[in-house]
Amino acid sequence: MAQTAKARAAGTSGPTAWRNWAGNVTATPARVVTPASVGELRETVRRAAEEGLRVKAVGTGHSFTAAAATDGVLVRPQALTGILSVDRAAGTVTVAAGTVLEDLNRALAEQGLSLTNMGDIMEQTISGATSTGTHGTGRDSASIAAQIRGLELVTADGGLLACSEKVEPEVFAAARLGIGALGIVTSITLAVEPLFFLTAREEPMPFDRVTAEFDQHVAENEHFEFYWFPHTGNCNTKRNNRSQGPAAPTGAVSAWVEDELLSNGIFQAVNSLGRAVPAAIPAIARVASRALSARTYTDIPYKVFTSPRRVRFVEMEYAVPRERLVEALRELKAMVDRSPLRVSFPVEVRTAPADDITLSTASGRESAYIAVHMYRGTPYQAYFTAAERIFTAHGGRPHWGKVHTRDAEYLAGAYPRFGEFTALRDRLDPDRRFGNDYLRRVLGD
Repeated sequence: MAQTAKARAAGTSGPTAWRNWAGNVTATPARVVTPASVGELRETVRRAAEEGLRVKAVGTGHSFTAAAATDGVLVRPQALTGILSVDRAAGTVTVAAGTVLEDLNRALAEQGLSLTNMGDIMEQTISGATSTGTHGTGRDSASIAAQIRGLELVTADGGLLACSEKVEPEVFAAARLGIGALGIVTSITLAVEPLFFLTAREEPMPFDRVTAEFDQHVAENEHFEFYWFPHTGNCNTKRNNRSQGPAAPTGAVSAWVEDELLSNGIFQAVNSLGRAVPAAIPAIARVASRALSARTYTDIPYKVFTSPRRVRFVEMEYAVPRERLVEALRELKAMVDRSPLRVSFPVEVRTAPADDITLSTASGRESAYIAVHMYRGTPYQAYFTAAERIFTAHGGRPHWGKVHTRDAEYLAGAYPRFGEFTALRDRLDPDRRFGNDYLRRVLGD
């Protein structure tokens, strides 16, 4: 049957398979809709309700979980993009939900503005990143969601609900990181500040030293993170701190060697080799962990916080209380060392201050993150299962957009405000218009 003019205007297509970035999640929605306006999005939700279909919005598919999967209506927000307004007096910008972080960061920089902190990639949409809790590392500055000052979402009846600290504060507390359970975000108001410079210092460091000095490094640096290379005692550290400038980026040749050749090109090749010949991985890891040299450079924030990530992988990440980080990481290393596992991807460690978002992984406590990865196409279940056992023993909270096996019973114990979130969900979406199997597992029904 031919599409109606109304359906064509809203960018509607029939059943088609959807796959996430990592390729570990697939779905076949009844139809895919790309609304060109908030009004069309509201009509999409109303129509789905009339037909008894569930609705999920998906950005660029960088989540490793099935948070956006649906057999109903899949909403793509790619037409809802751009900065909608700038309030320099308030230090805020309002941006459409489908805006990709790379486009947002470039547009902000052109206006002499910047986010205070961000994650390490820019391929996500702003709504997808905040809805799953995307974060960078920071002593004092928290996740992207913690920088939200207001947002607007389409609710289950097609209504439009705006919230902030002063308007619908209980919705605001939860919807900044809503996992898609409360509605479809249409716009987000973010705190921004005048553009500034960061000086990054990257330096290899032994595992025993970086863990022994971890608290010191966190205290002395605005942004500290490190990568540990399994099967070795080697780490690579990164410290980002504000500076007066001027910009002193890495040279074009040096940047290409470090960020493209070593971190993407050769890394892709060695991971492919490791997948084909797992026994070679420890030797490869010893060589790879020594390939990156110390370097220092200065640039505007997004050019320092983020870097290209072209090698595809599957990831699990847990937030543990910051004071438990070193113990948990040492247990992880001991587990890998004594096991037959062969892990070709480094383990990433970052930090975050406590925040007040209902289901943030840093809600109410200073946190440290441990992220484990496996190259796409490589069996990851044994490694992730063993790692998850360690993380949960230390009170870990799984990242909402990354692989984990936790359910509502576990999460209700991990989050003091869990019941507050589910009660709000009952009020805003009693019929589970925005539900799916993943949300049923992690939030209950």
